Amino acid sequence: MSATAPIFIAPPSGSARLFLALCPGQVVQAALATHAKAWHWNEAAARYAPPDWHVTLHFIGAVPRSRVDELRAGLDVPVQPFELRFGQPVLWPHGLAVLLPMAVPAALQELHAQLGHRLRQLDLRTDERPYRPHLTLARRAQAARLPVQWPAWGWSVQGYALMESTGEAGPDGQRYRMLQQYGRPDDASALQP
Repeated sequence: MSATAPIFIAPPSGSARLFLALCPGQVVQAALATHAKAWHWNEAAARYAPPDWHVTLHFIGAVPRSRVDELRAGLDVPVQPFELRFGQPVLWPHGLAVLLPMAVPAALQELHAQLGHRLRQLDLRTDERPYRPHLTLARRAQAARLPVQWPAWGWSVQGYALMESTGEAGPDGQRYRMLQQYGRPDDASALQP
Protein backbone atom coordinates (compact mmCIF):
# COMPACT_ATOMS: atom_id res chain seq x y z
CA MET A 1 0.00 0.00 0.00
CA SER A 2 1.20 3.45 -0.79
CA ALA A 3 1.41 6.22 1.75
CA THR A 4 0.24 8.69 -0.90
CA ALA A 5 -3.36 9.46 -1.76
CA PRO A 6 -4.38 7.87 -5.03
CA ILE A 7 -5.27 10.43 -7.66
CA PHE A 8 -8.57 9.63 -9.28
CA ILE A 9 -8.23 9.18 -13.01
CA ALA A 10 -11.53 8.49 -14.71
CA PRO A 11 -11.49 4.99 -16.16
CA PRO A 12 -11.91 4.62 -19.90
CA SER A 13 -15.49 4.60 -21.09
CA GLY A 14 -16.97 1.18 -20.40
CA SER A 15 -14.57 0.55 -17.51
CA ALA A 16 -14.92 0.46 -13.74
CA ARG A 17 -12.21 1.45 -11.23
CA LEU A 18 -12.27 -1.41 -8.71
CA PHE A 19 -10.72 -2.44 -5.40
CA LEU A 20 -11.23 -5.05 -2.68
CA ALA A 21 -11.79 -3.81 0.86
CA LEU A 22 -12.90 -4.48 4.40
CA CYS A 23 -15.99 -2.31 4.91
CA PRO A 24 -17.13 -1.52 8.45
CA GLY A 25 -20.80 -1.74 9.30
CA GLN A 26 -22.79 0.97 11.04
CA VAL A 27 -21.63 0.11 14.56
CA VAL A 28 -17.95 0.39 13.62
CA GLN A 29 -18.67 3.50 11.54
CA ALA A 30 -20.23 5.12 14.62
CA ALA A 31 -17.12 4.36 16.69
CA LEU A 32 -14.91 5.75 13.92
CA ALA A 33 -17.07 8.88 13.72
CA THR A 34 -16.58 9.45 17.45
CA HIS A 35 -12.84 9.03 16.99
CA ALA A 36 -12.79 11.38 13.96
CA LYS A 37 -14.36 14.13 16.11
CA ALA A 38 -11.31 13.97 18.40
CA TRP A 39 -8.98 15.08 15.58
CA HIS A 40 -8.28 18.79 15.15
CA TRP A 41 -8.99 19.19 11.42
CA ASN A 42 -7.63 21.95 9.26
CA GLU A 43 -10.08 23.77 6.98
CA ALA A 44 -8.66 22.21 3.81
CA ALA A 45 -9.04 18.63 5.07
CA ALA A 46 -11.24 16.51 2.81
CA ARG A 47 -12.88 14.17 5.29
CA TYR A 48 -14.33 10.91 4.02
CA ALA A 49 -18.03 10.18 4.53
CA PRO A 50 -18.49 7.33 7.06
CA PRO A 51 -19.93 4.94 4.43
CA ASP A 52 -16.68 5.39 2.46
CA TRP A 53 -14.40 4.30 5.31
CA HIS A 54 -12.66 1.05 4.44
CA VAL A 55 -9.41 -0.87 4.67
CA THR A 56 -8.14 -1.64 1.16
CA LEU A 57 -7.11 -5.23 0.55
CA HIS A 58 -6.11 -4.81 -3.11
CA PHE A 59 -6.44 -1.96 -5.59
CA ILE A 60 -7.44 -3.47 -8.92
CA GLY A 61 -7.76 -0.38 -11.12
CA ALA A 62 -9.69 0.11 -14.36
CA VAL A 63 -11.35 -3.07 -15.60
CA PRO A 64 -13.78 -3.42 -18.52
CA ARG A 65 -17.34 -3.52 -17.19
CA SER A 66 -17.84 -6.67 -19.26
CA ARG A 67 -15.55 -8.46 -16.73
CA VAL A 68 -17.36 -7.35 -13.55
CA ASP A 69 -19.57 -10.46 -13.33
CA GLU A 70 -16.52 -12.69 -13.88
CA LEU A 71 -14.69 -10.87 -11.07
CA ARG A 72 -17.68 -11.06 -8.72
CA ALA A 73 -17.58 -14.85 -9.00
CA GLY A 74 -13.81 -15.23 -9.27
CA LEU A 75 -12.89 -13.18 -6.21
CA ASP A 76 -14.93 -15.25 -3.75
CA VAL A 77 -12.49 -16.81 -1.25
CA PRO A 78 -13.14 -18.26 2.22
CA VAL A 79 -12.99 -15.74 5.07
CA GLN A 80 -11.58 -16.72 8.44
CA PRO A 81 -13.13 -14.11 10.80
CA PHE A 82 -10.62 -12.02 12.72
CA GLU A 83 -10.44 -9.02 14.99
CA LEU A 84 -8.81 -5.83 13.71
CA ARG A 85 -7.77 -3.74 16.72
CA PHE A 86 -7.61 0.00 16.12
CA GLY A 87 -5.50 1.87 16.25
CA GLN A 88 -2.79 4.37 15.98
CA PRO A 89 -3.71 7.72 14.36
CA VAL A 90 -1.03 8.89 11.94
CA LEU A 91 -0.51 11.70 9.45
CA TRP A 92 1.12 10.23 6.38
CA PRO A 93 2.93 12.25 3.72
CA HIS A 94 0.76 14.21 1.31
CA GLY A 95 -1.80 14.93 4.03
CA LEU A 96 -3.41 11.53 4.58
CA ALA A 97 -4.98 11.14 8.02
CA VAL A 98 -5.14 7.41 8.75
CA LEU A 99 -5.76 4.89 11.49
CA LEU A 100 -3.38 1.96 11.67
CA PRO A 101 -4.21 -1.36 13.32
CA MET A 102 -2.30 -2.15 16.50
CA ALA A 103 -1.15 -5.37 14.80
CA VAL A 104 -1.86 -7.10 11.50
CA PRO A 105 -3.72 -10.35 12.24
CA ALA A 106 -2.47 -13.49 10.50
CA ALA A 107 -5.98 -14.05 9.09
CA LEU A 108 -5.85 -10.60 7.44
CA GLN A 109 -2.45 -11.40 5.90
CA GLU A 110 -3.84 -14.73 4.66
CA LEU A 111 -6.94 -13.08 3.16
CA HIS A 112 -4.72 -10.51 1.42
CA ALA A 113 -2.49 -13.30 0.05
CA GLN A 114 -5.44 -15.45 -1.14
CA LEU A 115 -7.03 -12.52 -2.92
CA GLY A 116 -3.70 -11.57 -4.50
CA HIS A 117 -3.35 -15.11 -5.82
CA ARG A 118 -6.90 -15.06 -7.15
CA LEU A 119 -6.33 -11.67 -8.87
CA ARG A 120 -3.23 -13.04 -10.60
CA GLN A 121 -5.24 -16.10 -11.75
CA LEU A 122 -7.69 -13.63 -13.30
CA ASP A 123 -4.77 -11.94 -15.14
CA LEU A 124 -4.94 -8.82 -12.97
CA ARG A 125 -1.83 -7.20 -11.54
CA THR A 126 -1.22 -6.84 -7.82
CA ASP A 127 0.95 -4.47 -5.84
CA GLU A 128 4.15 -6.26 -4.87
CA ARG A 129 5.01 -3.86 -2.06
CA PRO A 130 4.48 -5.02 1.54
CA TYR A 131 0.86 -4.78 2.63
CA ARG A 132 0.19 -1.80 4.94
CA PRO A 133 -3.44 -1.96 6.08
CA HIS A 134 -4.91 1.37 7.13
CA LEU A 135 -8.19 3.24 7.22
CA THR A 136 -8.12 6.73 5.67
CA LEU A 137 -10.20 9.35 7.48
CA ALA A 138 -9.23 12.38 5.38
CA ARG A 139 -7.04 13.75 2.60
CA ARG A 140 -5.37 17.20 2.48
CA ALA A 141 -5.02 17.04 6.28
CA GLN A 142 -1.37 18.16 6.51
CA ALA A 143 -2.18 20.69 9.23
CA ALA A 144 -4.49 18.41 11.24
CA ARG A 145 -3.48 17.50 14.77
CA LEU A 146 -3.74 13.98 16.09
CA PRO A 147 -6.22 13.19 18.85
CA VAL A 148 -4.88 12.88 22.37
CA GLN A 149 -6.58 9.52 22.92
CA TRP A 150 -6.70 6.63 20.48
CA PRO A 151 -9.66 4.35 19.96
CA ALA A 152 -9.66 1.33 22.24
CA TRP A 153 -11.82 -1.18 20.43
CA GLY A 154 -11.68 -3.96 17.91
CA TRP A 155 -13.61 -4.62 14.75
CA SER A 156 -14.75 -8.21 14.28
CA VAL A 157 -14.23 -8.65 10.54
CA GLN A 158 -16.53 -11.23 8.96
CA GLY A 159 -16.13 -10.47 5.25
CA TYR A 160 -14.89 -8.16 2.52
CA ALA A 161 -16.28 -6.46 -0.59
CA LEU A 162 -15.61 -5.71 -4.24
CA MET A 163 -15.91 -1.92 -4.51
CA GLU A 164 -16.10 0.64 -7.30
CA SER A 165 -14.60 4.10 -7.05
CA THR A 166 -17.05 6.56 -8.58
CA GLY A 167 -14.67 9.54 -8.53
CA GLU A 168 -16.04 12.72 -7.05
CA ALA A 169 -18.30 12.54 -4.03
CA GLY A 170 -21.98 12.39 -4.86
CA PRO A 171 -24.78 14.34 -3.15
CA ASP A 172 -24.57 11.97 -0.17
CA GLY A 173 -20.79 12.54 0.09
CA GLN A 174 -19.96 8.98 -0.97
CA ARG A 175 -17.15 8.17 -3.42
CA TYR A 176 -17.44 4.38 -3.44
CA ARG A 177 -20.14 1.80 -4.01
CA MET A 178 -20.22 -1.87 -3.12
CA LEU A 179 -20.60 -4.27 -6.04
CA GLN A 180 -20.35 -7.56 -4.13
CA GLN A 181 -20.22 -8.58 -0.46
CA TYR A 182 -18.28 -11.73 0.48
CA GLY A 183 -18.57 -13.49 3.82
CA ARG A 184 -20.89 -12.00 6.41
CA PRO A 185 -21.49 -8.25 6.71
CA ASP A 186 -20.84 -6.57 10.05
CA ASP A 187 -23.67 -6.58 12.55
CA ALA A 188 -24.32 -5.09 15.97
CA SER A 189 -21.94 -7.56 17.59
CA ALA A 190 -19.02 -6.34 15.44
CA LEU A 191 -17.61 -3.96 18.04
CA GLN A 192 -15.59 -5.36 20.91
CA PRO A 193 -14.23 -3.25 23.79
